[in-house]
Amino acid sequence: MPQPPDIRADLPPHLHLRAALDSDLPLLERIYAGTRTEEMAQTDWDAAQIAAFLRFQFHAQHQHYATHYADAQFLVIERDGQAVGRLYLHWRTTELRIVDIALLPGHRDAGIGGALLRVLLEAAGAQNLSVSIHVEQFNRAMALYRRLGFQKIGEHGVYHLMEWRPKGIPAGGGTGSAA
Repeated sequence: MPQPPDIRADLPPHLHLRAALDSDLPLLERIYAGTRTEEMAQTDWDAAQIAAFLRFQFHAQHQHYATHYADAQFLVIERDGQAVGRLYLHWRTTELRIVDIALLPGHRDAGIGGALLRVLLEAAGAQNLSVSIHVEQFNRAMALYRRLGFQKIGEHGVYHLMEWRPKGIPAGGGTGSAA
């Protein structure tokens, strides 16, 4: 894995990223649950069933990420000192894989995701790296990814693999010229 750039200085002053700690697991679970609210509303489960399902799903996802992206950055997004989301980044030789970006429901549509993505695209572009992310095809953020120049390069079930490339980098990855 290349040395990840320190993007903190490039963030808007009200945003901060910090490493996720074991003590953040309840917060991270709450953020995860917030991404599934609309889906859970379609079930006929009671609150206890939904909570148990989401807890199981969160821990399965968390274990998967820890196993398959062991050297990734697992970050908590803070706005004005308050934790509002999570950002998981895997800097590879030829690309930056955004493993996950999620915000608590009350903090969406506030420009946080767009600001973070712009900083990440600039940092990746400076290293000639493409940026990729799997996005659910009906995710409202899909429009943001398209506005920022991401293009669909694949499908995996309900997910679209979206990729952004710096100018001059062919589809499928960057040159990895910078460590």
